[in-house]
Amino acid sequence: MTELFLVARVAGRGVAIETSQVRSVVDIGDVVAVPGAPAAIRGLAALRSRVVTVVDTGLALGLAPTAGAGCRAVITKVDGHDYALIVEALEDVAPFDRLPLSPGIALDRGWAVVGTGLVERDGEPLLILDVAALVPELATAA
Repeated sequence: MTELFLVARVAGRGVAIETSQVRSVVDIGDVVAVPGAPAAIRGLAALRSRVVTVVDTGLALGLAPTAGAGCRAVITKVDGHDYALIVEALEDVAPFDRLPLSPGIALDRGWAVVGTGLVERDGEPLLILDVAALVPELATAA
């Protein structure tokens, strides 16, 4: 069954995000730091008359911080709260057939928590991310 996905780059890796988890994609401007927040929380940003929590997706995955001050982000809503998940690049929106993760694929760090399957684009496997799964991980990211 074909589904629609947003293709992005996170930590140097191509990923696919179900469009049902995407409220919008934006450029994030000024981010205000939140003292005492987990390391993966860059801070808060104003976006169209609302406040969003800006998440450094690389850190949330247990990897290196995502580079850049001004950046692209995927906006998602989890448990009634808006989150801006920073990505290195937004590449495309396209239909793909979802493939299961094979038992032989070893995902390390946070990838194992957020990876739910694969799609293939021009011979490149893209991990399907459950962006909502990044949010509970923030409590342990600090």
